[in-house]
Amino acid sequence: MKWSEIAVHTTHEATESVANILHEAGASGVIIEDSEEPDRIREDQFGEIYELDKEDYPADGVIVKAYLPVNSFLIETMSEIEQSIAELPGFGLNVGRNEIKTSEVDDEDWATAWKKYYHPVKVSGRFTIVPTWEEYNPVASDELIIELDPGMAFGTGTHPTTVLCIQALEKYIKTDDIVIDVGTGSGVLSIAAAMLGAKKVEALDLDYVAVKAAMENIELNKVEKIVEVTQGNLLEKVDSKPNLIVANILADVIMSFSADAASILQEDGLFIVSGIIGEKRDEVKDDLVNKGFEIIESVLMEDWVAIIAKKKGV
Repeated sequence: MKWSEIAVHTTHEATESVANILHEAGASGVIIEDSEEPDRIREDQFGEIYELDKEDYPADGVIVKAYLPVNSFLIETMSEIEQSIAELPGFGLNVGRNEIKTSEVDDEDWATAWKKYYHPVKVSGRFTIVPTWEEYNPVASDELIIELDPGMAFGTGTHPTTVLCIQALEKYIKTDDIVIDVGTGSGVLSIAAAMLGAKKVEALDLDYVAVKAAMENIELNKVEKIVEVTQGNLLEKVDSKPNLIVANILADVIMSFSADAASILQEDGLFIVSGIIGEKRDEVKDDLVNKGFEIIESVLMEDWVAIIAKKKGV
């Protein structure tokens, strides 16, 4: 079978949105080639445990790649992708050069192309994310290992916004907390919450492919007795009173349901949000304060922001 590789050259701030567009077009996974990745310097405890070849990455910006089957619908699908990306500036996102290239690849090439970009990564004080096909031995007695197969859905769990959320969960979650993960994607945040001692986790996503991927990753990490995955739009199907809500999605989406989050959280409950580009930080913070939250912390990583807010007592 032939596959079409779609490569979109865009900006850092538009990466997540472009990846989501490709995902909604039918791609079961994406590759993100970030020009800054080879030169990124981290402290040893959070460092990559592999070396990167600069030739595998663009000279500037980000290239987001996805694979779609070559069929009679491909031309129409490509047109829809181009139109959706062209509309992103209307949401305040700079898409940069927005060059879109396509090429054909065979089954074998498609199945293995993205694996060279994904290796074990330590993303917080305790968590290391490991691809399912690699062996990894913990280096600390309290280290927590999350196994993921990025071929299931977009996202490898190592994007700055995901890392910020994992670090926030590690810092703020309490044993026996009830947690809701809005827009769960691969399920990585739900898995992290369960491993950190949450009593119950509700993982929500509107997209069926993400729901299926999250279920598989949750079973892979043996937390299916704690995490329940549901297909639904934001908090519409939630009837519980959580201690903590985490959402790694776009700033505008966060602001669209922040009032709902405040209404269902227990008193002094926490709302951890990311997916926020730096220039949107103050807008999201102001929205949260107006909806009844107190800002506890705001953390910046590579132009991305995570905000930790607490529901004010009545």
